[in-house]
Amino acid sequence: MRRNLFEADHESFREAVRAFFDREVVPHLADWEAAGIVARELFTTAGKAGFLGMAIPEELGGGGVDDFRFNMVIGEEATRAGAAAAGLGITLHNDVALPYFLRYCSEEQQRRWLPGIASGELITAIAMTEPGIGSDLASMSTTAIRDGEHYLVNGAKTFITNGINADLVITAVKTDPAQRHAGMSLLVIERGMPGFERGRNLDKLGQHAQDTAELSFTDVRVPVANLLGEEGQGFRQLVANLPQERVSIALSAVASAAVALEHTLTYVKERRAFGQPIGSFQNSRFVLAEIATEVDIAQTYVDRCVAELNAGELSAEDAAKAKWWCTELQGRVVDRCLQLHGGYGYMNEYPIAKAYADARITRIYGGTTEIMKEVVGRSLGL
Repeated sequence: MRRNLFEADHESFREAVRAFFDREVVPHLADWEAAGIVARELFTTAGKAGFLGMAIPEELGGGGVDDFRFNMVIGEEATRAGAAAAGLGITLHNDVALPYFLRYCSEEQQRRWLPGIASGELITAIAMTEPGIGSDLASMSTTAIRDGEHYLVNGAKTFITNGINADLVITAVKTDPAQRHAGMSLLVIERGMPGFERGRNLDKLGQHAQDTAELSFTDVRVPVANLLGEEGQGFRQLVANLPQERVSIALSAVASAAVALEHTLTYVKERRAFGQPIGSFQNSRFVLAEIATEVDIAQTYVDRCVAELNAGELSAEDAAKAKWWCTELQGRVVDRCLQLHGGYGYMNEYPIAKAYADARITRIYGGTTEIMKEVVGRSLGL
């Protein structure tokens, strides 16, 4: 089905992004996957190309265009290139972390941080999850106790995307440990602050080129000037930004499903069994017909979500619907496509094998499928 979301500027941008991934990312993928981390130069190179901080004002080094369709193009093209894991750091930087800096920074904070975010010299991350609490953010134990013009931060975070590379970590803390949601605040903790340590780069099932880290804070003195917004507003700030994060995950999930379908169509047309292409068997045709239909339907819904996000009208429940449905679809599609590859699908040299491993986490991060259904269910008055 023809998409009508994009305009000429977006398609020109797509051509540039596609060339960037083919030139600057794909040749290094094997090395980055083996290392478990992309080179920091990926961010500065992306910054020079204009692919970071598109929504940052021009006078602060950004593109000056607040249009999530450009972000969408980057997410789709990273997946098309087979570099979704390597590109995840960029999409987290643009889609997840940047809105906090744009919406909640003071003018002084924006001048201090936004130029580096746009250039890629300051890599960002967001630290919410803690060992043992999963989705229950209100139970976090990381504290930030006021001490004059500083906060004294103690605690730990885990599963932090960009955790090794990050220079600026938006950290959810309890400034009032006696409170649950009302006690949460957001602090920007910077590389090099004494007491801020990075643990191991976690060994994951998939997405091997993406650094995912444990972080620890021991009496880290963070200036009050690094508080985002006001004390006690952290949970509201997180909730306000989650719809964009979830749509970002959903669009990448649909792109992954579409790429898996493309690879599989090529494979079943070439691979022969019993004297004919395996794609000519009725089962193959039916499976691929179902996949093609579901991918088109999901793409239409995600495109509508992006249009509503741009208009400032996307609801939390509609973003949750997109996130859980599209990531579950991704898992189903990649699994069924791998099955059509037979034994070759289990070999890492085939893109479908990596897609299978990379897909599993998307039903967990950004809010599990179960939490997404809870969001939707509550919106129904249940």
